[in-house]
Amino acid sequence: MSFQVDVNSGLCVQADFIKSPNADERPNAELPNLIVVHGISLPPNQFGGDAITQLFTNQLNPDDDPYFETIKALKVSAHALIRRDGQLIQYVPFHERAWHAGLSEFKGRSRCNDFSIGIELEGTDQTPYTQAQYKTLGLLIKGLWQAYPTLQRHHVVGHSDIAPGRKTDPGAYFQWRALERLLEDTVDSKSV
Repeated sequence: MSFQVDVNSGLCVQADFIKSPNADERPNAELPNLIVVHGISLPPNQFGGDAITQLFTNQLNPDDDPYFETIKALKVSAHALIRRDGQLIQYVPFHERAWHAGLSEFKGRSRCNDFSIGIELEGTDQTPYTQAQYKTLGLLIKGLWQAYPTLQRHHVVGHSDIAPGRKTDPGAYFQWRALERLLEDTVDSKSV
C-alpha cells in the first residue's frame, strides 16, 4: 500500500494542501532524485498549533512567541509535513523546488533543494517520533517512488546527512531501520 501522488499536479491525494509562496521551479525542470527527512517544532519543543504552517506561508506572528521574532524574516518551506498524529499536509507540489535544505550537499552535488523532496516530521532531536508518523512517511515515500522513477531507494537521508555540522535533524531518536522495514513490501506497518 502507498499514497497516491498525481504526477501532473505534483500533489498527494491523501494530503491536505496549503500552498506555500516559498517555492519555485526546479532548474532545467529536473525531476527529484533525493528525499530529505527533517524534524521541526514551533515554538521549539512544542507540538500542535498552526505555527509551522504560518512559517511556511509567511504568516508567522512574532508576537505569539519570543522565538518567532528571531525567525520572522525566514522564507522557507517543505514539500510536506507529517504531524504527530500522522496527518499529512503538503505545501509545495513535488515537482517544484521547496526551500528546505539550505546550504547542502549530497554525493558531491550542492544545492539539494534543486533535486530533492523535503519532508518535515513534527518533532525534535530529543523526542521519539510516533508510529503514526512512520506509517505516513512510509506510505508517502512509496507513493513518491511510484510517481517519480528518478527517486532512488537508497536516496532517503536526514537533513543532518546533507548539512553536517549545521543541522542535526531528524535527530538520534529517528529510527532509520523502522522506516526501512516499512518500505519493504512484506512488512506490516504496525511493526514500528
